[in-house]
Parts: sequence; C-alpha cells; structure tokens
Amino acid sequence: MSLQSVNPATGEVLETFAATSGRELDTIVATSHAAFLEWRTVPFKARAERMREAAQTLRRRRAEFARTMALEMGKPIAQGEAEVDKCAWVCDYYADSAEGFLAVQPRETDAKKSYVRFDPLGVVLAVMPWNFPFWQVFRFAAPALMAGNAGVLKHASNVPRCALQIEEVFREAGFPRGLFSTALIESSAVAGLIDDPRIVAVTLTGSELAGSKVAERAGKMLKKTVLELGGSDPFIILEDADLDLAANTAADARLVNSGQSCIAAKRFIVVEAVAEKFIPKFVDQLRARRMGDPLARETQVGPQARVDLRDDLHRQVEESIKRGAKRLLGGEIPRGTGAFYPPTLLAAVDKGMPAFDEETFGPVAAVIRAKDEADAVRLANDSQFGLGAALWTRDHARAERLAAEIEAGAIFVNGLVKSDPRLPFGGIKRSGYGRELSEYGIREFVNIKSVWMA
Repeated sequence: MSLQSVNPATGEVLETFAATSGRELDTIVATSHAAFLEWRTVPFKARAERMREAAQTLRRRRAEFARTMALEMGKPIAQGEAEVDKCAWVCDYYADSAEGFLAVQPRETDAKKSYVRFDPLGVVLAVMPWNFPFWQVFRFAAPALMAGNAGVLKHASNVPRCALQIEEVFREAGFPRGLFSTALIESSAVAGLIDDPRIVAVTLTGSELAGSKVAERAGKMLKKTVLELGGSDPFIILEDADLDLAANTAADARLVNSGQSCIAAKRFIVVEAVAEKFIPKFVDQLRARRMGDPLARETQVGPQARVDLRDDLHRQVEESIKRGAKRLLGGEIPRGTGAFYPPTLLAAVDKGMPAFDEETFGPVAAVIRAKDEADAVRLANDSQFGLGAALWTRDHARAERLAAEIEAGAIFVNGLVKSDPRLPFGGIKRSGYGRELSEYGIREFVNIKSVWMA
C-alpha cells in the first residue's frame, strides 16, 4: 500500500510514499511512549528551549514549507508563508506561557495544604486534515509537547510530504527521538491505534463522519478526545454595519484557503434594510479575487485540494439552484486541468438547500435575507453546526448583547473569524467539543490532579 502526493492544480503525481507497515507502526508507538517517560520529567525551561528552536526551524524553512503546501494541496503561496509564520508564533507562545498555564494552584480546604497540579497523560494520537496541513498540527503539538506529552501524527493521506516535514521540524529542533512521530497510514488503521494501550487520548480535526467514528472508538476504550469538526459559520450584517468594509471582509472570510476552512464564513445573513446595497458590493469583491496557479504570488484563490472534493462542492451548488437558489456569480466548473472552482455567490438561499444546511467546503457563499435583528440571530442559530460566527454592527453594546444569543464557539465582531493562540478555539453542536489553544487547550491533555495533605 502507498500514499500519493498529487498536485491539485495540474493532476501531476509528485511522489509516491510507502505506507507505514504494522511492524513500523508498533515501533513508532513504542518509541513515542519511551520518549514520553523521559520527557515528562524535563523541566519547563528545557522544554521551552526546544520549542523555541522549533519556531526558528519553521522560520528558516518557511519558503520550502509554503511551496510544499502549494504543490501538495493547492494553498496560494503567500497564504502558505503566513501559515508557517503562525506555526512559529504558536510555538513561541507556548514556550513562553506553558509553565504559567500549568503552574500548581493552591486551594483553601480543611487540609493543612491542598492544591491542584497538571500532569501529562502520555502519547496523544493526532488525526489531522489537509486544509491547513501545518497549522492544524502545530496548534495541537505545541501545547501537548510543552505539557509533557508525546504525539503520533496520522495526517491526511493527500499531504504526506507535509506530514514528514513537520516531523523533521521537531527532530531538527532537538526534541527527543520519537517524541513527535508521523505515521503514513490510511484511515482504516486509526481504530487499531486508538485501541493500543500506549495511546492515551485522541485529537481530531476533520469531518463529522470521521469525528463520530473516532469518538465512538475512543469512547469504547474510555479515552479522552477533542474534536474540531465542520462548520457553516454565519456572517451577520445588520443595518448599521459598515457595508464597504463588511463586503471586503466577507470575501476574505469566504475565500481564505480557497474556501476550504471550517471557520470560513459560509452563510451571509443580511437584514432586508441593507440587502440591496450589500449584495452588489459583495459580488464585486468576490469577482475581484484572482484564481490561478498557487505558486504565483498574485493568486488569491487556488485549486480545491482534490477533484472529487471540487465535484462534490459543485453538486451542492447545483442542488441548491434546483431548489430555488439564484446564481449571481460563478457556479461553473472551468475548462482545463486541475481541481479549480471559481468564487461563487448564491442568493435566495433558504433552509432545505445544501448551501444552507450543509458545510460547503470551497469558495461558495450563500446570501440569506433576514427580516430584522431577531430573525438574523434565528437564522444564524438554525444550523447543526456551531463553530464560529461574525457579527457586523457599529453598536458595541448591541454586539455584546447578541454575542450571548448566537450559538457558536467564537463570535468576532466587525472582523473575520480566525484562530489565535491567545484565545480558546473549538465549537459546539456538530462542530465538535473540547478546546484548542490558550490555557484551555493545553489543559485538555493533562491529568488535573488534586492533592490534599493533612
């Protein structure tokens, strides 16, 4: 069995990799567990030195890693460079912050002394997606390793180069051999890994189906999971919004990573009072974005990661149109090679259409009209997902009131939803559970231990 690295812009097979064998996988897990037993005793200061070196390695190889992402999954080169920079940031952030986040916390009880401490768990399995192939991994690995854990990465099968280069970063940074390892395996091998007693927990970023399967298996084995799944994020424009800024940001929010982001805005809910003004501005902004070769610096929208994913996205568009949606822009598969799909805008979208009910993982925006503020919040919450939401209003008091009503893991007012090491990241409903990043993320994979001394 093998894994292929395929350029989605051309269809060219770049490289073929032999899959990790069962015997090799057992060695990886054994080595990782042995590395953990030593690493958990290493002081925070020494861990931080290695993590800062990982950040420097990322910065040193920035151009190389961005090119790998462009070739392997189609990310525009400038966005790939920004992704590497963000990975370096999260490494530095936890190098600086982990010790404080995990410091012993005294508690007043009936004992002479009592406190809470945070101890590492062991080897954590990370099942990661292709869309942000470096960032998704580092936002798990930086806090997990700084907490004293080890990690085994099962990356998406279409980004094997990225997976191996990430392992190289930790090796070059001087982390213990095997503390972070990559296993080139198919999804069918994940269940066996979860069953392995040396794997103590699982984190997954991916689809609802993958998340439910991992949660089911881990639940059977009584192992902790953190799941970051899909999203159909609302982008709410109220009548007092700055429409020019909102339209420009809306295009950026929908087209980040060529639309292939779980926290990309997908449902653009506009109150009737400003809909006729906002929609033409949004069309103009989407039309202005350049689609093309991801290696070209001027490209803003690259190909979709695979042809089958592009075709499934087109099916959602066509089905929505059949059910009454109006195509205002795009919506047609371009001629030629590659998995390209143009920025697309559908209007008159309503419940019962794929563009409303499902996650559209690509550059397809759905405009939904709301009667007023209350209707906009109702429409935003009328979703099986609850990852992020954007709210546009000039009235901050109004925004804070509505932020309490919108069902999502994050609310961004007058900006696009994004992950930030300083803020907890995750969702509710079918967008998953648990949190990554900030102090909440690093405490997901530790034993929160109470100590009571008479």
